[in-house]
Amino acid sequence: MTEKVKEILGWYDGANPGVLTNLARMLNHGRLGGTGKFLILPVDQGFEHGPARSFAPNPPAYDPNYHFRLAVDAGCNAYAAPLGFLEAGAARFAGEVPLILKLNNHDLLYDENDPIPAVTGSVKDALRLGCAAVGYTIYPGSAMRREMYEALREIAEEAKEHGLAVVVWSYPRGSGLSKEGETALDVIAYAAQIAAQLGAHIIKVKLPTSHLEQPEARKVYQAQNIPLEPLSARVRHVVQSAFDGRRIVIFSGGPKHTDEALLEEVRAIAEGGGFGSIIGRNSFQRPRGEALELLSKIADIYITHRA
Repeated sequence: MTEKVKEILGWYDGANPGVLTNLARMLNHGRLGGTGKFLILPVDQGFEHGPARSFAPNPPAYDPNYHFRLAVDAGCNAYAAPLGFLEAGAARFAGEVPLILKLNNHDLLYDENDPIPAVTGSVKDALRLGCAAVGYTIYPGSAMRREMYEALREIAEEAKEHGLAVVVWSYPRGSGLSKEGETALDVIAYAAQIAAQLGAHIIKVKLPTSHLEQPEARKVYQAQNIPLEPLSARVRHVVQSAFDGRRIVIFSGGPKHTDEALLEEVRAIAEGGGFGSIIGRNSFQRPRGEALELLSKIADIYITHRA
């Protein structure tokens, strides 16, 4: 085990040996193994956005096994998906890539201002499938946020008791925020802090813009000269907001970009001290060969910038 991985594990003083072992499984796996950096393939978009919007740009991706093979061949640290996709391939690919079971999901068939995901899997499911971690989404800014926070507390407690790491998708949205505010720097930093306070071992957030949503927060950002530019500075502030960088913070790839636009974002994440990327649509919506080449370039950036 590298000194970097040992250092990161040392940040989780309250974790039991099972949790630390599963964190180490992910930290030591794939092309970025031992670097302290992450490259994760998440494929919850079929549930979250619908099958055609997710997979029609690259039809082989309708097959759950496609994503297992992509994660394995790309050397990802882990593969995250809802229950159905993991059940479809976990046995065939057992031991080839650490798995994260996404325990709650949200669909778009009902228009709502304050969304709350449905719990669609269990800790027992994660154990049965050999997962290293469970994933859970919260929506800070939603009127339903309390219910999500309380449900996460219970699920995280159960997961940790069984030695599973906890990954939290902390995605601000709801009637308490403007659309622009969903990715505002102050809001994303707050979302990272909330996830850390709720016991997340790994925190997934969107890349922040330079917008500031909360008037009281704006006063502090201005008074303390917290930099809004460039993107790497915003990344650094979000990481700082998660216990001064003592929690793993990774950033989502978002909608499909051009290769260069995505790689520029990855460079900013690396330069800002982010722990890596979780790249879904920007990988599985490309033809397999192109996806593998892109994911290899992303890994190269994190290897070059590792501390």
